[in-house]
Amino acid sequence: MLRRLTGRVPGGRPRAIPGWDSLDLPWREAELAVVDLELTGLDLKRDEIVSYGGVVVRGGRVVASTVVYGLVKPRIPVTAESIAIHALRPADLEDAPGLDACVEALAELLTGRVLVAHAAWVERAFIGRAFGEFGLRLDGPVVDTAALARELGLAPRGAETEPSLEGLASGIGLPLHTTHHAAGDALTTAGLFLALASRLDRAEPQTVRSLTNVSHRQSLGAQRRPFPF
Repeated sequence: MLRRLTGRVPGGRPRAIPGWDSLDLPWREAELAVVDLELTGLDLKRDEIVSYGGVVVRGGRVVASTVVYGLVKPRIPVTAESIAIHALRPADLEDAPGLDACVEALAELLTGRVLVAHAAWVERAFIGRAFGEFGLRLDGPVVDTAALARELGLAPRGAETEPSLEGLASGIGLPLHTTHHAAGDALTTAGLFLALASRLDRAEPQTVRSLTNVSHRQSLGAQRRPFPF
């Protein structure tokens, strides 16, 4: 099936995986795919995905039946610092599928949907690089829950670190799913997204475009902000 998804267009350019294209609809009328990745490390050019999780938000609700999760066997060692966070050891990943299975699952999840992630520059960078290996290109709007939190004053603007997902969620009374587990963090991010988008909506009706604009505006320079590990 991956071969069907990854055909290149004439000239050798990557084939786009289209996201949600009706940007001016209210966000509750859009389908969104909330994604979380666990990694060998945070070097955007070198490190790799070791697990992925995702869930669909439809009609302003988390659709629990759509949760996807998988492990990925990386081609480089997992750093000790990363193992201390997500607890995925080399032995846990030895028999996992390769990157192609991850790309297949994420391409299916993201097609026709808005990508939502916490500190989304990380997911966007790693998904983009993984897709590129198979002739695919992520092409669609992206919403960043860390940026929405900054817009609402729930996280400091211009801070040296990204706000933690767990801290934001628990700070506004949301349940925490299994932390530093890709599916658990995707579910926590989905709940956080709904809470933050609803707060912004009360001040001014929000569309997919307005949420992506906030994400872009509040994420400027985010690539220089490390995580508070």
